[in-house]
Amino acid sequence: MEELARESISLLASASAKPPLDVSAGPRLGSMGAIFIMLKSALGAGLLNFPWAFERAGGVRSAVTVELVSLVFLISGLIILGYASSISGQCTYQAVVKEVCGPVIGQLCEICFVFNLFMISVAFLVIVDDQLEKLCGSLYELVTALPESEMPHHFYTDQRFGLLLLCVLLILPLSIPKEISIQKYISSMENQRLSHWVFISVVSMIFCLVIYSLTGAYGYLTFGKGVKADILMSYTGDDILMLVARLLFGVSIITIYPIILLLGRSVIQDPLLSWRRRREGAVTAAFESHSRYVLTVLWIAATLLIAIFVPDISKVISVIGGISAFFIFIFPGLCLMFAMQSEPVSWKTRVVLTVWGVITLLCGAFIFGQSTTTAVMQALGKI
Repeated sequence: MEELARESISLLASASAKPPLDVSAGPRLGSMGAIFIMLKSALGAGLLNFPWAFERAGGVRSAVTVELVSLVFLISGLIILGYASSISGQCTYQAVVKEVCGPVIGQLCEICFVFNLFMISVAFLVIVDDQLEKLCGSLYELVTALPESEMPHHFYTDQRFGLLLLCVLLILPLSIPKEISIQKYISSMENQRLSHWVFISVVSMIFCLVIYSLTGAYGYLTFGKGVKADILMSYTGDDILMLVARLLFGVSIITIYPIILLLGRSVIQDPLLSWRRRREGAVTAAFESHSRYVLTVLWIAATLLIAIFVPDISKVISVIGGISAFFIFIFPGLCLMFAMQSEPVSWKTRVVLTVWGVITLLCGAFIFGQSTTTAVMQALGKI
């Protein structure tokens, strides 16, 4: 659920009050398709971290209680964003925040958005690195019939070398294009009413709650206090089902990573192109492609280096959890508070919704402070 920013971006345009889409313009999504895309976006790196999170929370009961409370704010945040999109006429997260809350908060949202996507990219590569380590050991045992401890150490047997090859040979080519084909499904949903957006949000978050809870509970009950931050790393290398799971999860991450990169790259590149347009009067295709190539290579190189030198997924997730508080709590709370200052609603409704916005904002500030402090102390080796 730490990827609420991404899932909100994916379908936020669905709730905006724009003219109906032309059928000939491309494929349009029904309710099930919209729910599937949101689930595809929401079920990310945090899924493997949930059993460890259950252990840190003190067990299944306390963890599920926290999940249920969080679910209220998650659904509330999505509904607020849908409402803010409908009154602002904007169709991306950062554009909605900038239109409703002003340019200063909008710029802060863009910075947080890019940083959040960047850390999610790091988390994905850390998970791939973990799975490559297990796969290398499993393949060595399978081919040689010798234990993994006797595997010779060469640069080509190091999982970090394999991760580098994956980034260069697969992730980079998939990330270079200006657009990704799945984008055509993002805002072509058939029913664009706000009430339908609420339905999609509620159903998707309930599915997420069930999937995350089952994963967390099963992993925690299986391994107890010995559960690792990446649940797949708790299983032995000779487990065939886990071998298949690692391969499938790796394929999923390789296909999702370019979408994350594209979203982050667009936020960085758009101001650059605007500056070029103001300076030169136009943006050439050569400048656009050159800047896109440079940003893509820098993004992949930076996330790869961090993933190699910070192999503990729990540290990365802690940072993501802190910054995600902005997208789940703080920015939706601010949007609601600002919207209530100008929207024609009754006095009672204005007071109730403004108070809820303040509560959401304060909860987000507390979670951000607590999670960020913990992440920093872990990085400094004090915990």
